[in-house]
Amino acid sequence: MDFRRLVEPAGLLYGAAARDMIARGNALPLAGGAAAFTCVDLIEDDTRSGFIPVASVPAAWQAELAGVTQKPVSGRLPDGPLVMGIVNLTPDSFSDGGQHLAPEKAVAAGLTMNQAGARVLDLGGESTRPGAAPVTPQQEWDRIGPALAALRAQARTAVLSVDTRNSFVMAQALAAGADLINDVSALAHDPDALPLLAEKTCGVVLMHMRGTPETMSQHAVYQDVGYDVVRELGKRVYAAVEGGITLERLVVDPGLGFAKTTEQNRTLLSRLPLLANLGCRVLLGVSRKRMIGDLTGVKEPVRRDPATYAATLEALALGPSVLRVHDVEGMVQSAALWRAVHEV
Repeated sequence: MDFRRLVEPAGLLYGAAARDMIARGNALPLAGGAAAFTCVDLIEDDTRSGFIPVASVPAAWQAELAGVTQKPVSGRLPDGPLVMGIVNLTPDSFSDGGQHLAPEKAVAAGLTMNQAGARVLDLGGESTRPGAAPVTPQQEWDRIGPALAALRAQARTAVLSVDTRNSFVMAQALAAGADLINDVSALAHDPDALPLLAEKTCGVVLMHMRGTPETMSQHAVYQDVGYDVVRELGKRVYAAVEGGITLERLVVDPGLGFAKTTEQNRTLLSRLPLLANLGCRVLLGVSRKRMIGDLTGVKEPVRRDPATYAATLEALALGPSVLRVHDVEGMVQSAALWRAVHEV
């Protein structure tokens, strides 16, 4: 996996226009989804070609071009776009801290989300908001364990994800029936995490972050945030595959809000097609984040859901993406309408 070379797809089309341009050889499908791209920027190290038509891409770049057209495979998740409901079992998360701290409240919230259309439920016991203080793995598991067991028993068809960077919590969660591990450190925080997961069959989310939740704001310096994030995530994908986790088990998350300023988040959101270079399914988690408040002027996180839907829909251009949100019902409706309009 050599990510010195990247292809940035642009000029997206949908529906009849996309099909017509593909048939004429003037567009290619993006990540096997509803979008087609008509031009690309070819990036090698720090050198760019500038955007050129797909029909003009040199033969030496055809392998990289083909890579961004292929539908990513994630055999550990149902096919198609998925809404992931956030169930925070923490007292200090930025949006809903304390609301689901009691296991019975977390279970009720998870069941409601599942009934509203969340195929995936993401349980977290440690806040990773900027500046958040860490908790011990045992404290984290004590928060998650009872709710996970109850949801496994009551929401049998739901994909249960555990948001953790600690191998102890990962092991406990998988033994209790979790299907997916969502690690904000991309398996870089705990040296035992990758060897543990290599021996399992669960799905694994690798998120881009620099530093830790306590220090990440100090690391938001990029030469080009789009290229840098994809290449740094690519190194974590390579490490995971070399460590024994097959590519089909991996999902990547660009980590909006983690070691990135509002302007960097905005830029990255506008350039999500770059993530197709990694060959993995994409998870996008922008729900209620500070960038939304900065860009809309809405101060209260719980009032940022309408803009959350708009921002999160950007991920659907990448095919079977995972949409991680607090408000499931609104996201399900928004995604259904997007698909009805674009997948015609």
